Amino acid sequence: MRNKDENKNQAIFNSTIELINEIGFANLSMSKIAKRANISTSTIYVYYENKEDLLVKLYLNVKEHLSKAMLNGLHKELNPQEICRTFMWNALQFMTNNQQWFMFLQQYSSSPFMRTLCAEDTNDLFAPVEDFFEKGIASGDLKNVNTRLLMYYCYDPLVQLANEYYDQKVNSIEQEFELRFLISWDAIKK
Repeated sequence: MRNKDENKNQAIFNSTIELINEIGFANLSMSKIAKRANISTSTIYVYYENKEDLLVKLYLNVKEHLSKAMLNGLHKELNPQEICRTFMWNALQFMTNNQQWFMFLQQYSSSPFMRTLCAEDTNDLFAPVEDFFEKGIASGDLKNVNTRLLMYYCYDPLVQLANEYYDQKVNSIEQEFELRFLISWDAIKK
């Protein structure tokens, strides 16, 4: 068995994301990934069983980075509004600092094939964020509805803002963030 080189693995990940963002999932092939990564196609199979294995691991890797970014600076001493603001700001920073990853997640979310393929649950990655929202519900600061619904009301406006940012339709991302935070907070607070 050949040794695994982390640089090659990263090149495979980066090339796969770039290609998905350029040509989509349907036109993606191992040979195209290998060519972009400047490796042989057989090298990819040292790291992954097949294309589906690569895509699932890539998705889980990006989601793990997103979840870690969202948790940055969150701690139990923050009140629910501060938690919401921090969570939202962290998510927006992830989206605007990682354009390729953000675009990949957008492609994923609109692909029925990928949602079926990546049926693996990523809830554990976001459990700490969910816990903060659940504590806000328990304390009476947040509406008593499904925790995921509250999170979506905070996350989805940021996806739109990040898209506007990349389309250069935003003059001040901080100002736009503030507006979206306030609207989201008004929607979820009790």
